[in-house]
Amino acid sequence: MKIMIAYDGSRNAKLALVQTITMFRDLKPQLTLVAVAENPRDITASNEDLFQEELTRLKTQLVEAQEVCMNEEVASETLLLEGDARKMLLYAADSKVKPDMLVIARHSEEVDGGLIARSLTYFVDELDYMTFGKVSSFLARRVECPLLILPSR
Repeated sequence: MKIMIAYDGSRNAKLALVQTITMFRDLKPQLTLVAVAENPRDITASNEDLFQEELTRLKTQLVEAQEVCMNEEVASETLLLEGDARKMLLYAADSKVKPDMLVIARHSEEVDGGLIARSLTYFVDELDYMTFGKVSSFLARRVECPLLILPSR
């Protein structure tokens, strides 16, 4: 079984990795850990430095995640992409990795208030965001493979 895990090194992503290994170990999964470094919107020296720091951090996080897989005797590989996380994860799932399942951890950010004051047009998007998060909501509507969204704890 080929499983792609959206991995950003966060606490929730680490929990999702462990949960995925626990749930699917008997199926001898091949895990692909995919991280996305988001490009800065403007090109300044300080933004470029921040972007390079993010790339370095993600590379380190992916190596640590692969070590977890190796210790658990689960086959894994990594993929580091640059761009909008939603679009790049969709691209990776549909075009590069083509997994049997995509696993993501639900982000624990809380939405801003004022739901009642929002127009009806935005109600569905806001509800999705509260339930899943902007990345998982985006992927739930577009990805071609089964999607497992693991809750934050």
